[in-house]
Amino acid sequence: MPTEAPTETALYIVPTPIGNLEDITLRAIRVLGEVDVVLAEDTRTSGRLLQHLGLKKPMQSYHLHNEHKVVAHLLERLEKGERMALVSDAGTPGISDPGFLLVRECLAKGLKVECLPGATALVPALLKSGFGAERFTFEGFLPVKKGRQTRLRELTAETRTMIFYESPHRIVKTLEQLAEALGPERMASVSRELTKLFEETVTDTLAALAKDFGGRSSIKGEIVIVVQGLRE
Repeated sequence: MPTEAPTETALYIVPTPIGNLEDITLRAIRVLGEVDVVLAEDTRTSGRLLQHLGLKKPMQSYHLHNEHKVVAHLLERLEKGERMALVSDAGTPGISDPGFLLVRECLAKGLKVECLPGATALVPALLKSGFGAERFTFEGFLPVKKGRQTRLRELTAETRTMIFYESPHRIVKTLEQLAEALGPERMASVSRELTKLFEETVTDTLAALAKDFGGRSSIKGEIVIVVQGLRE
């Protein structure tokens, strides 16, 4: 009996470097060169990456503020046979970045989705912390306002290593609140500018980290906080 031809991938999730452009994979370069259009969180940022790779591709904006408006039209195009690559400004789309909605709707329509392995900030930050990586929980960004204190209270009994993303202007407040909720002597690490020239990882107690970063005149770069779990 003849076998069915494999379904062709409609949507590729393509990780991009989080800083060092050498971290793009050969497979990612090939896929970006083969697809019909690149869906980008910021077309200017992704445009510079494509230019660096020597690729010229049609691009379309796809970000947090327009994804609900454009997803239906994108699905129509995908069903007609277009192949698309979804990228974010840095790292893997769908991890604290847009992507989940489009992936879910593609799968609901029976469209094949393929995710390439690649750069993401949480793994190097976790391994550089020196805390246990056998079991960990990725919390992403804590709620900014509503639900923030509730989530912090829920984490007080967490025994796994905890990973958070944070922005430079909220890092001090977050470290202070983590110290208050989990204890000032709880060990943690703060990684910023990962894979870049001025990459930095500082490991200390939450109280000491809050004091360190609170005393800095300026803080730059996206930040990953890794907190040791509750010790039994």
